[in-house]
Amino acid sequence: MNSDSESLQHQCLDWLLTDDVKNNEQSVCEENDGVENLLKEATASKSSEPKLGGTPQAFQLGEIPTVQDRFQAVLKRRLQIQVQDHPPLFPWETQLIDYPDFVDEPSMTLVPTWGWMVQQSKLNLPRPLPEKVFRQLLEQCQALVTSSVPLGAKLVQVVENFFPNESQALNDIAGLVLRSTYRSVNTLETIPNIQSDYSDLQPRQQMALSLLAAKQLLENLTLPLSATSPVVERQWLTSVGNLNIRVEYQSVGITRLLVQAELPVKGTLTLRGSGTLAMATSSTSGYLSVELGCEQLNPTYTLEVEFPEIDQQPLLFMISPTI
Repeated sequence: MNSDSESLQHQCLDWLLTDDVKNNEQSVCEENDGVENLLKEATASKSSEPKLGGTPQAFQLGEIPTVQDRFQAVLKRRLQIQVQDHPPLFPWETQLIDYPDFVDEPSMTLVPTWGWMVQQSKLNLPRPLPEKVFRQLLEQCQALVTSSVPLGAKLVQVVENFFPNESQALNDIAGLVLRSTYRSVNTLETIPNIQSDYSDLQPRQQMALSLLAAKQLLENLTLPLSATSPVVERQWLTSVGNLNIRVEYQSVGITRLLVQAELPVKGTLTLRGSGTLAMATSSTSGYLSVELGCEQLNPTYTLEVEFPEIDQQPLLFMISPTI
């Protein structure tokens, strides 16, 4: 793919993610214009009213409603001035207190309630996903990580439950995600920053953000082995610490698939492949390993990591050897 095509795809994806920012700016400008017009009208109306203490005007009997309106306007202004000079106090206050707009205290930081959620901070996303959305995405990714369908179709299947009857739009955006410069979890490209929350984004922007997250999650959950790279390592951040995984295919002496993990808490490793199973459990944090002897490698293996302290549902990885 040439650089011009790559740049155009990058711009298309950036437009999807930042379109709502422009719309919001236009909306704010329109609101500001409206406020300025109201202020001008109010100023003109105020300047046309007679000053207090001037020569009284004579009104006919039919003009009494006008006099009442003027009286109410003067009374309202008097009350506003009095409130500004002597603001009311809350029942618990003895004097006027200036309260901060927000409280910035580390102790008030909300901790995710779901143990696997913390990994989202390792993803290269312009905005964080709500916990519920991230959890459903991860569950769908684990359910489809071993599927043999192409990656683009797999991405659409992961997020299609969030956007029913939008298969064509999802396919189009999935193509942009796959061909964009956001190919790698460790990419140095900077994704445009989005100030709006996920719920405030336009549907197509939510699609793009969800597809980006799904792609990176699938990459996180896949452990590819090859003849040139017989060792692969992966890290997953949890609410109780880092989970470090190292998978190695050893062909010297006994041919085997070896998995070593550094656990932040007690847990269980389960390695499966073609009807065979190896399991190991640790009652404390630390290193744990499992292995399977294999004269011939299977197309795929699965590795389950279970931490009862943070979730009853294990984290599922796919080991994909092409040796």
